[in-house]
Amino acid sequence: MSEEFGRGGAGPQGGNGASGPPKPPRIPLPRSAAEDGPRWPEAAPAPAPAPASSPAPASSPAPEMALTSEMAPTSHKVLKSLLGAWALAACSPEETAAVEAHLTDCATCADEAVRLREAVALLHPEDNLDLDPRLRSRVLASCLGRRPARVPLPAWAAPYDAETARLDALLHDIGEAEWQAPVRLRWFDGERPVGRDTTVAAVIGHLTAVDGLVARTLGLPDPLGDPGDLGDNPTGSPTARTEALWAARSATPPAAVRAEWREQGRALIRGASFAEESAAELAVPYGPSALPVREAFLDRAFECWIHAEDIADAVDYPYHPPSPGHLHELVGLAARMLPSAIASRRRSGLAPPAHALAVAGAPGRSLHLEVEGSGGGHWRIALDSPAATVPPGTEVAHVALDAMEFCRLAAGHVHPEDAAAGQSGDREAILDALYATASLSRM
Repeated sequence: MSEEFGRGGAGPQGGNGASGPPKPPRIPLPRSAAEDGPRWPEAAPAPAPAPASSPAPASSPAPEMALTSEMAPTSHKVLKSLLGAWALAACSPEETAAVEAHLTDCATCADEAVRLREAVALLHPEDNLDLDPRLRSRVLASCLGRRPARVPLPAWAAPYDAETARLDALLHDIGEAEWQAPVRLRWFDGERPVGRDTTVAAVIGHLTAVDGLVARTLGLPDPLGDPGDLGDNPTGSPTARTEALWAARSATPPAAVRAEWREQGRALIRGASFAEESAAELAVPYGPSALPVREAFLDRAFECWIHAEDIADAVDYPYHPPSPGHLHELVGLAARMLPSAIASRRRSGLAPPAHALAVAGAPGRSLHLEVEGSGGGHWRIALDSPAATVPPGTEVAHVALDAMEFCRLAAGHVHPEDAAAGQSGDREAILDALYATASLSRM
């Protein structure tokens, strides 16, 4: 009996045989789950003061406490708490090594690490799902390189084909509500900038109406039927045709607006491909003026691009310029139209008369137009007569503009005197050329 009490220390005598008050029984700490490994040492109650007659303990902390303290920094619980930081690559090199060593031995933590890594992957920014606008042309070029088309597309129709495809991709991506987004159409009427507020759907209707001029010339259906009452010209001016189509299609749903424009564009491409070579020189009437079919296709490509940018700005959609080769063709068309535009402004009293009238085929004064950047080039612009020749040595002025600045000037989006141009030579000739470039624009 006395021996049993001596072992337990709960009897009248303590374990060392000294007398003293009985000690309360020691309650063990709660056990951790098996998967959590050793616990952090919890605060143990302070030991009761030993009696004065008892010798002071000569040993340091209990072996159990010392072992727990050594294991704490690499214990299961600590390493498990580092898994989130490890998945985000936010651990120190030492912590990373400890976690990864632990994952080879602990299946529970390894599963958790996989789930955390998958969650972190979802936090990465999404890749752009929009296709590269040049992908279509690259795929077609590759296909045609392996198997040439039986009916090839004329080179002068390629820019129109590319620009209508890019605009169609934009229209495919916008929502139905965005078809009513406000769009500001801008152009230069010869004296001042003007504009008109409309919608995305109305802009597509405008393109349909003016494209109909080319369709009619190629013997294809005209979206307006027989517009003989739209002006002096049997087919009507672009502005009159646009107003007529807007009035007739005011309640047309967006899907039908897009479908009509898209089908007419495809018909124009097929018509250009199957037409005889002589069809390229047929005249497309634009009210008081006309263009051959091959240049009318470039004009339609230019307007399609400019209005696509108007739409893209309205709906906050990223849009890029045409490819360099196509941009060069569009710039070249505007440069070739400048002599006639200068002469038209003079006939209308909007520009001073020529210094000397040049006989057709005779040399006359010229302006050196330099368009810089991708798609640019050099052109000599006849100043005295559209039919005058412009051999070297006839230049009286030199103007240099960036390709994009020149195109926006030709679209009426930049005032002639605000165009960022390098200039030298005859100031009057320079202003004639810049104002004539802006006057190429129309609604």
